[in-house]
Amino acid sequence: METDGLYTGPHQVTLEKWISCAPFEKLLGLDIVEAKDGCAYLTMPFVYQLAQGQGMAHGGAIVTLADTAIAMAIKSILPPDSRFGTISLNAEFLGPVLHGVLSARAEVTPLENRQVQGQAVVSDEDGRQVMRFSAMFKLGRGVKIATHRTGG
Repeated sequence: METDGLYTGPHQVTLEKWISCAPFEKLLGLDIVEAKDGCAYLTMPFVYQLAQGQGMAHGGAIVTLADTAIAMAIKSILPPDSRFGTISLNAEFLGPVLHGVLSARAEVTPLENRQVQGQAVVSDEDGRQVMRFSAMFKLGRGVKIATHRTGG
């Protein structure tokens, strides 16, 4: 890949608010419809730029939607500016996406050792499940789950 003239980092990213999309998520058109109480609902339009060579939605874009939905569900139970990250993930693709708006519903469960398990289901605009997704996240040292869950 040619990188002449491109600044390849490090990058300083400032989010609009605690629960908001990062630059990559905005590039994909993700929309956070709701994130509260350890659950989240996000959408993503399948536009031409997200197609793979056969004209279907690229699996990486769909995985990003699901992973971000889980991340927003986690953010809904953590204090602002808490650090955490994905440490493992699994995606089960159930069918192709050829058009429309995708949605992801996610839910998280805190575990021991600063880990949080997340589950997400991605559906097409007809309500057909197109992917089941699970991921494990690790919270940064000292990060505590909020006693009062809030979105925003």
